[in-house]
Amino acid sequence: MTLAEAKNRHATLVEEIRKHDHAYYVEAKPVISDFDYDRLYRELLDLEKQFPDLATPDSPSHRVGGTPLDKFKPVRHLAPMMSLDNTYSQEEVRQFVARVQKLLPHEKPEWVVEPKVDGVAINLRYEEGLFTVGATRGDGTAGDGITANLKTIRSLPLKLVGTRAMASRSRSEDAIEGIPRVMEVRGEVYFTKESFAKVNAERKSAGEELFANPRNTAAGSLKQLDPKLVAKRRLDIILYGTGHIDGGKPPQTQIELLHWLKSLGFKTPEKHWFCRSADELLRAIDELDRIRDHFAYETDGAVIKLNSIPLRDKLGVTSKAPRWGMAYKYAPDQAETKLKSVTIQVGRTGALTPVAGLEPVFLAGTTVKRATLHNEDQIRRLDVRVGDTVVIQKAGEIIPEVVRVVTEKRTGGEKTFHFPKQCPECGSKVSKGKAVEGEDEAAVLRCTNPDCPAQVRGRIEHWCSRGAMDIEGGGEVLVAQLVKSGLVHDVADLYRLKLDELANLERMGEKSARNFLDGVAASKSRDMWRVVYGLGILHVGAGVAKAIGRSYPDLDAVFAAGIDQLYETDDVGEVIADSIAQWYGDPRNRQLIDRLRKADLNFKSGLYQPAAAPGPFAGKTFVLTGTLPSMTREEATAKIEALGGKVSGSVSKKTDYVVAGEEAGSKLDKAQKLGVKIIDEKQFLKMCVG
Repeated sequence: MTLAEAKNRHATLVEEIRKHDHAYYVEAKPVISDFDYDRLYRELLDLEKQFPDLATPDSPSHRVGGTPLDKFKPVRHLAPMMSLDNTYSQEEVRQFVARVQKLLPHEKPEWVVEPKVDGVAINLRYEEGLFTVGATRGDGTAGDGITANLKTIRSLPLKLVGTRAMASRSRSEDAIEGIPRVMEVRGEVYFTKESFAKVNAERKSAGEELFANPRNTAAGSLKQLDPKLVAKRRLDIILYGTGHIDGGKPPQTQIELLHWLKSLGFKTPEKHWFCRSADELLRAIDELDRIRDHFAYETDGAVIKLNSIPLRDKLGVTSKAPRWGMAYKYAPDQAETKLKSVTIQVGRTGALTPVAGLEPVFLAGTTVKRATLHNEDQIRRLDVRVGDTVVIQKAGEIIPEVVRVVTEKRTGGEKTFHFPKQCPECGSKVSKGKAVEGEDEAAVLRCTNPDCPAQVRGRIEHWCSRGAMDIEGGGEVLVAQLVKSGLVHDVADLYRLKLDELANLERMGEKSARNFLDGVAASKSRDMWRVVYGLGILHVGAGVAKAIGRSYPDLDAVFAAGIDQLYETDDVGEVIADSIAQWYGDPRNRQLIDRLRKADLNFKSGLYQPAAAPGPFAGKTFVLTGTLPSMTREEATAKIEALGGKVSGSVSKKTDYVVAGEEAGSKLDKAQKLGVKIIDEKQFLKMCVG
């Protein structure tokens, strides 16, 4: 291929991929399969590898993340980036409207209400239609330059596409043509609820501390120095405003601005309200409150803006905030209760996590008895003491957490909690090191003793778990007995157990012992990815283990790969690659692998497929629902993945098939509404054999 031919093909690929990104991530209306999209993307990467000069700043290849950064450089905003005043009071909304009316006595102010996305405010700069610089709000004058991280967000256009804005309620002579020479666009970066749940599920399976809430996690993600890690987080973005604009005639109203931004390729708020009075504003705020749970992201309030942009300029700003807008915040679901105790949990990675024992209290549909205190730093920040009256809420409506202490209710009998300097399980020293992917870079205390009984129990329970080696009966009670009795010190010892040893354990019996040993024997044939996941390597969850299984034929090939090779594996970034290398670099772990090999465990990957043979289900996404007649969901998942397909936990427009069994629930209903093809087990098995 000549350079001229390569340029033409590259331009075509960039435009095709840009259109497909917009259709999928902005419009939620994909027009090609994942397989076809991946084929285009791979062709683009191969072309840029052959002709490096083609990798222009607006190329989609920049979305996968580039070289890790040393630090973030400050970026000055071309126009100040102010934040709005907040209120929780509807009466203050009325006072705000009256105040604006007083300042504009000869006008009839009109208003726009938008959802307040619970995310991180950012400023994007476009020059000649190309995304050049992105930064956090910072102090309003300058923020951290996070351009490389923002480029990983698929719904953010790297190149603008529109030519004409829509008028607010009719065609207008003020509609904008063309794209400004320089423009700043402002909005929020956020986690969707689905993406946040997936990230926490992956962290849980990898033995890492769960993130507390989507907003803090989004902020921490944008501050990662490795863009490849950010790309894995699946962040999203909504744009709703502008800063400096040089060239063209700017929009005259907020509604016109939203239409214009959408025409340029930006993702904008899916709903807004046009209001003419305080009463209409309050009705819009109440309606938003009723429907906000159905949004894909967390929203903690309503943003009220004067619709007319020229009138905003006339009103001006105070030293802190604009006079033309405010944010009405909804009160979070919280409950007040007594903190009765603080206990320390030691996980399989040695992390020490403080847990608050509470007087039972009803919150957001469930009775809460325990709540996380996250880490030692959080206890100090809150000044939590045993006996305190505390306020708890469900962070991101998922994890109960203590958010503040009601200090005015202290009696003087409360006791300060001192974080242990030794592991409460084994008495070993604990060391403090920064959490690799902590949302707020909080320090995590870890037990330094790999033979700590809590860590040993955790590793063995994880190995036996359904998602890993699926050894029936290998739960918390039995594992605790095995470790306490000295029969098992690591997972390899499970394959040396004898029937009489097990039968002599308390509440065991010969039948239960035999069933457990049958499960241990059956686990020897599990696929390699389950072994990788079951080993409990830090940061290696089930999804990463499967990605490794698709890329390497056997376990020996995984551990023979260098960090650079692992780093290039799908879903494996620098941190994970380094973690795998460090794990195998420990002589104890290499000995463990040798003992598992001698126990005849399967080290070969059933998911592995050379690039030339993608499999009949390649590019297809399945969702399983209900009870299948002859197989478990795990068995069905294994079949799909072995044939190159993917299994998702939720139905969406990108789902290709829903496999429905008996008592199928809401997933089946959603599939019917979206028009997704529904098949039964018989049809599914027929597809598996071609």
